[in-house]
Amino acid sequence: VKAKVDYVTILIGANDACSSTVDGMTSTKTFRSDINDGLKVLKKGLPKAHVLVVSLPDLYRLWQLGHDDAHAIRAWKLGICPSLLANPTSDTKADNDRRQQVKSRIDDYDDQLAAACKAYGKRCRWDHGAVHGVRFSLSLVNHLDYFHPDADGQKRLAEVTYPGSFDW
Repeated sequence: VKAKVDYVTILIGANDACSSTVDGMTSTKTFRSDINDGLKVLKKGLPKAHVLVVSLPDLYRLWQLGHDDAHAIRAWKLGICPSLLANPTSDTKADNDRRQQVKSRIDDYDDQLAAACKAYGKRCRWDHGAVHGVRFSLSLVNHLDYFHPDADGQKRLAEVTYPGSFDW
């Protein structure tokens, strides 16, 4: 708001899902409340700005791709997104259930982001799940944490968000 921008992109939620435990994930209700609070600040401070709200990347796909990659496993053991990526090679019911709970929470967050954007009004666009639908590979994440996009991964995210940022 201080910068008086005309356009804002919101990509948020991965850290809410990536807690130390499933129970530590931000509740869907709190997540929505926080999104609403942020959008209120934007609407009040920048009533003419356009807002693009994008879905969360498919973090479950990240686990699918990396759970048998020695480098990813080594990086994830340092504590990267433990709610999802702890014990990445385990196929126990408890670990599979935990991963499914994180996957479900991310879907819930995406639903809340879409609804919050719709409630914001005509100056907000939702990406309709475009970022979540990116079928990335491990070659698009950095090889330090095997979690965050590398330069090519950022480029891929930009390719799917860019079209939604114009057509106002």
